[in-house]
Amino acid sequence: MKTFILIHGSWHSAWNWHKVIPILESKGHKAIAVDLPGMGRDKTPISEVTFQKSVASICKLIDSLDSKVILVGHSKNGIMISQAAEYRSAKIEKLIYLAAYLIPNGKTQSQYSAQDINGILKPYVTRYPELNAHTLQPEIYKEGLYHDCDETITELAKLLLSHESVESGITPLELSEEKYGSVPRFYIECTEDKAVTPFIQRKMYAETICQKVYQMQTSHSPFFSKPEELSSIFCEIATS
Repeated sequence: MKTFILIHGSWHSAWNWHKVIPILESKGHKAIAVDLPGMGRDKTPISEVTFQKSVASICKLIDSLDSKVILVGHSKNGIMISQAAEYRSAKIEKLIYLAAYLIPNGKTQSQYSAQDINGILKPYVTRYPELNAHTLQPEIYKEGLYHDCDETITELAKLLLSHESVESGITPLELSEEKYGSVPRFYIECTEDKAVTPFIQRKMYAETICQKVYQMQTSHSPFFSKPEELSSIFCEIATS
């Protein structure tokens, strides 16, 4: 039995994993989905959310568990699992990046996002400088995030997606080979992704080598469109 900690991406929250958790549990694993600060059921004001607060919340959860964990990060919040691995390398068995930002030491997520010129979300991002945050406009949800998902997912997203803090995307990662580099990395590429496109996914895992790269023919949200296949990959990584 392994313990998975599942970290959502921008604007989302723990509900992302509602199809995956019961599958992992049916296979004997433990799966914990996190609401990062300011997201989902966490009521931290979005203007107070920082990169370090978010990473600290993951580390606090890791510290509360007796067993080692497998950290899964989706989309932007690949940066969170990387920094958590620097701080808790002894407690993290493996890192899984799901269409996620895999950023090297000293770089920021926004620097890599800026290179992803074919992603279709950017024109639909509304910024709120007074909150140091942004939101995604609902008219792009289906095409940009869920084009292969059931229509109910888009409708749920209209009710559940929220503000996203800007600060974490412009904070340089502080990673070392001694700590972060000691944790095995795995990447799951989503080949039909229109949010974090295959171009930038491949650039990132070419620069920061992973033990294995998997490919799924899905949108940015395989936890909704192909939860069985995604869970099988998680389980294969867990036993590798």
